[in-house]
Amino acid sequence: MNNTPTHEKPWQQVADGAQLYLRPRSPAEPDGLVELITSDGGPSTRTQLTRRDVEDWAAGCGGARQARITTLLAQIDSTRHPVCGVGLEQPRIMAVVNVTLDSFSDGGKNFDSEVAIRAGREMAAAGADIIDVGGVSTRPGARPPSPAEELARVLPVIRALAEAGLIVSIDTRRAAVMAAGLEAGGQMINDVSALTADPESLSLAARSEAPIVLMHMQGDPETMQKAPTYNHVSLDVFDFLEERIAACIAAGVPRHRLIVDPGIGFGKTIPHNLQILRDLALFHGLGCPLLVGLSRKYFIGALSNRAPAAARMPGSIAGALHAVSQGAQIVRVHDVGETCQAIKIWQAIRGDIADYM
Repeated sequence: MNNTPTHEKPWQQVADGAQLYLRPRSPAEPDGLVELITSDGGPSTRTQLTRRDVEDWAAGCGGARQARITTLLAQIDSTRHPVCGVGLEQPRIMAVVNVTLDSFSDGGKNFDSEVAIRAGREMAAAGADIIDVGGVSTRPGARPPSPAEELARVLPVIRALAEAGLIVSIDTRRAAVMAAGLEAGGQMINDVSALTADPESLSLAARSEAPIVLMHMQGDPETMQKAPTYNHVSLDVFDFLEERIAACIAAGVPRHRLIVDPGIGFGKTIPHNLQILRDLALFHGLGCPLLVGLSRKYFIGALSNRAPAAARMPGSIAGALHAVSQGAQIVRVHDVGETCQAIKIWQAIRGDIADYM
C-alpha cells in the first residue's frame, strides 16, 4: 500500500481518457465559477473551480485535455446568433400549436385548422416570438399519422400564420413535411429526433437556410417511456447532442443555425428530468442557443398531486423561470401570456430591464 502523501488536488487527478465537461455556475457571469465534471465510465466527479483554475489546469495538462477545455470555454462564451431575425439577448418564447386529435396538453382543441390559426395569432399577440406548429402527437405511446394526413393538418396553419407575418416553426420528424412547411412560409424546423428519424432530413436541412432545433429523445414516442436508462443522464444527453451537431456541420449545416433541446420528458424518468434541469447550464458548452420545453409535462403533474395537464401552468412557469435563470435562450410553452408576465417580473426584480412603463 502506497502511503506517500500527494499534494495534488482531487480535480488534478483525473483519469486518463476521462471525458471532460464544464457547467457554468453563474451563466450570466462568464468569468464566474465553473463546475468541472469528469466521467471515465464509473461515477462522475464534480468540482467547483474558478475559471482561472480550470484554464491553468488545462494548460498544465496540454494536448487533448487543454484543447477540450479551450473549446468548451470558447463555446460557452460565444455569441448566439439571432434566430429568424430575433435576437437572443433576452429570453424568447416559442408557443405550442398542436394540430392533433390526441395532444397530451390540450386534448386536441386545436385540431381544426381555423381554431389552430386563431390560437397562433392570439399567442403571438400575447408575446410569443415563434409559433411552433406540429401535426403529430409525441405523447408517450402515440402512433404517428400518415405523411399525407400530417401535411393536411399543418400546411393550412403554417401558411396562414406565415402570411400574417409570424415566425413559424415546423415541428416534424419527416423531411417531406419539413420541405413543404418551409415552402408554405415556415422559417424554422423543430425535430424531436435531431434529424435522425428520416434519412433525408439532414440533407434537406443543409439545403435550406432554416434554423434547426436538435432535440434529444431516447427511443421514439411509442417506446420512449418504457424504462429509459442512462449512465449519467445529463452527460449522455450532452454527448448525443454534441454528436448530432458534428453530423450537421459535416453535412453542411453551420453551428449558428443549430439550436439544442435536452428533451425534457422524452425518454426520461422524473429523476432524469430533474437532473437535466439542475444541469441546464452544462449545455452552453455546445455553443448553440438552448431551448427548453417542459410546459405541462407529466413530471409536473407527478410532483403536484397528479394535476392534469390543463392544471400544470404554475409548475410550467416555475420551470420556465428556472430555465431562463440558467441561461436558456428559448422556452417552449403553452401558456404564453402568463409565462411572458412571469419572465418580465423576474427580469425587473433582477434589474435586467429598466423600462417599467
